[in-house]
Amino acid sequence: MIIFAMKPLSLSTVLSLICLMLVWPPHTAGAREYTVQGRTMGTFYTVKLISPRKQSMDLWQKKIDTRLAQVNTGLSMYDPDSDLSRFNRTEPGQPFRMSHDFARVMATARTVYTLTGGAWDGTVKPLVDLWGFGTRQPTDTLPDPAAIAEALALTGFDHLTVENTHLKKTTPGITLDLGSIAKGYGVDAVARVLIESGIDNFLVEIGGELYGSGVNRHKNPWSVGITHPLKTGSDAGLYKVVNLENRAIATSGDYRNFFEVRGKIYSHIIDPKTGSPVANQVISASVIADTCTFADALATALMVMDPADSLALVNRLENVECLIIRKIPAGFSEFASRDFHTFVQPH
Repeated sequence: MIIFAMKPLSLSTVLSLICLMLVWPPHTAGAREYTVQGRTMGTFYTVKLISPRKQSMDLWQKKIDTRLAQVNTGLSMYDPDSDLSRFNRTEPGQPFRMSHDFARVMATARTVYTLTGGAWDGTVKPLVDLWGFGTRQPTDTLPDPAAIAEALALTGFDHLTVENTHLKKTTPGITLDLGSIAKGYGVDAVARVLIESGIDNFLVEIGGELYGSGVNRHKNPWSVGITHPLKTGSDAGLYKVVNLENRAIATSGDYRNFFEVRGKIYSHIIDPKTGSPVANQVISASVIADTCTFADALATALMVMDPADSLALVNRLENVECLIIRKIPAGFSEFASRDFHTFVQPH
């Protein structure tokens, strides 16, 4: 088993971070379904693949763990030798040669940053740390406005430039944190390993982000559940069940990682414009898209945006759907994109 250089989490904490739960069909005799499980990026992964031929689980374990270790080497915030950590130590104007994985993630990151008007911004690490949700120690006190202003001055995805395979900063103090896109990219990376090995029917899940290819052993689309957005732990139950066939789904929410001060909740989702946790009452955003990398980043952005603006954006995008849940005094209010209902299983 490969040991990943990530921030250690307890089993209960890891489970509490998962925003989606898998919904498995009952066992059917004769089906050839294989399962590989492990740890990566501070959480757990599960891969289910369907094959008419006998598969070596030892070989698949090695293939998947090796690929995820490569992704981790590129994108880990907690490995001082990762590409990401080494870039964060570069000086302004110093070109940094990106690995293939790093470059692919940055391309999608730039797309989502532009599409959302900066609602997704991978440079908010100083703000995330300031509010106690990053690599520094957690806090139960609120930062003062001056500290927020200082941290804001060290952010801005537009302070990064890409020239061919090189990335550089245009201003001092800019650091990248790709935690809101890395799991999605890991899902896509494993999916490519499976496809290149001739596996057409599979489901990949990393910490609640998923990609379903083809069909399950019953020749039906893969069924996955969106967790009910309650602050009551990972056993909150399912809010909706959706079908995936050659699609990814990612969910971002404020109901797993937060703290409370004087009766007010502060979530880990930071608004890049204000420098403070979002206060728009959006508690969950799920995105269905062609890739999990894109879905992962966009789901985070939709947590920051006004739901009306989010729907207007998603309804303009091809092969992208979303479900946004907002907390209201009476319970929940839903905002679904035009064709999201086509993926939802009837009750």
